[in-house]
Amino acid sequence: MNASEFLNNFANQFDETELSVFNLKTNFKELNEWSSLTALSVMAMIDDEYGIMLSGNEINIANTIEDLFKLVEQKNK
Repeated sequence: MNASEFLNNFANQFDETELSVFNLKTNFKELNEWSSLTALSVMAMIDDEYGIMLSGNEINIANTIEDLFKLVEQKNK
């Protein structure tokens, strides 16, 4: 798993947000398209792609895409 792949997989969960908006420092909760449904999509993507189950609380604690990446990376060890 690398950060670029994770970023791309994360961005693919959004239908209306321009790809250029996404980088590791993006605060995804500030995106207009972010919602509880998007959170579920991100959680499902992480489970499908990386075999890691994140809780709603873990999603709530993370603010940036990098925060999520590091969490998944940590749980993958």
